[in-house]
Amino acid sequence: MKLHITVLPGDGIGPEVTREAVRCLRAVAEIHGCEFAFTERLIGGAAIEQTGTPLPVETLDACLASDAVLLGAVGAPAFDQLAPHARPEAGLLTLRRALSGYANLRPVVSYESIADCSPLRAEIIAGADVLIVRELLGGLYFGEPRGFTDEAHTESCNTMRYTVAEIERVAHIAFQAAQRRRGKVTSVDKANVLETSQLWRQTVTRVAQDYPQVTLEHQYVDACAMHLMLRPQAFDVILTENLFGDILSDEAAVIAGSLGLLASATVGGAVDLYEPVHGSAPDIAGRGVANPCGAIASAALMLRHTARLEAAAEDIEAALQQVLDAGQRTADLQRGSAQASICTDEFGALVVEALAEIADRRHAYHAV
Repeated sequence: MKLHITVLPGDGIGPEVTREAVRCLRAVAEIHGCEFAFTERLIGGAAIEQTGTPLPVETLDACLASDAVLLGAVGAPAFDQLAPHARPEAGLLTLRRALSGYANLRPVVSYESIADCSPLRAEIIAGADVLIVRELLGGLYFGEPRGFTDEAHTESCNTMRYTVAEIERVAHIAFQAAQRRRGKVTSVDKANVLETSQLWRQTVTRVAQDYPQVTLEHQYVDACAMHLMLRPQAFDVILTENLFGDILSDEAAVIAGSLGLLASATVGGAVDLYEPVHGSAPDIAGRGVANPCGAIASAALMLRHTARLEAAAEDIEAALQQVLDAGQRTADLQRGSAQASICTDEFGALVVEALAEIADRRHAYHAV
């Protein structure tokens, strides 16, 4: 098969981690006999510096013409003084809206080999494997009206708004994912206070009737935030709206041990978007110490959800785990280890080596 991928390295550590994700995709293409065509374009602060806008027309056109988009990160303090619509983050929000992906999938897995990286006790996170499904195009982030309501900027408003159709479509994504996993959906809302959450709960409950083999439970967001830290193994798929999903998925990074480990996939629209959960981390940009796991794992999600190459996706995930199990860690994963941390490109090279070893073992098995 042939996959056209638009790569948006972006700002800060984005180019460093994206480079390693592309390296792994090239290795997968060679191993599995696929053809991946890469087109690189500007976004965020890098685009502002060169074109004056966070999302140039040629970038958006390339994304819309591709099969998938791989994004690094956007944002830098140098652009914080700009008007909100002109900042790097505005380019990302515009891109998300244009690609029309409404479901953001954020898997969180606890690896035994790096359990010491989590501030939680090892017995609490052991075996944790959670998929957070976040609605991405509604809620406070996109609701209107919004903004400052007076010239002196002494008052502002944001609007949380949802329709039944918006809730239904992301709920189906969550229930279908649960069917492939362990058969449980936890829908998170604030229905004791918010009317949007009351609509959310009613709609999700109705959608659940189409999936009798999946267990549905409801939790308030504050309770979920606590339970996620105390008993993460109790969760399978967490379904929630935009703001709550943003907060909960970042909080869940403590289960894995670092925000640098987490990947995401935005699906359901015209073109799927893949990006690590972490930000641009300008304080460490260019030093070669960024963790590329989130970007590489996002490439695996691309193979799974867009390319439908499940075996290739599993190979990347197995290679990542093999490298971590071997004790190889970037600086963010060091917790008093006697072994020195390795740099970003060294970690990527080890993942590529592990991919080759996995392929060799598979060929040897089939040859027997």
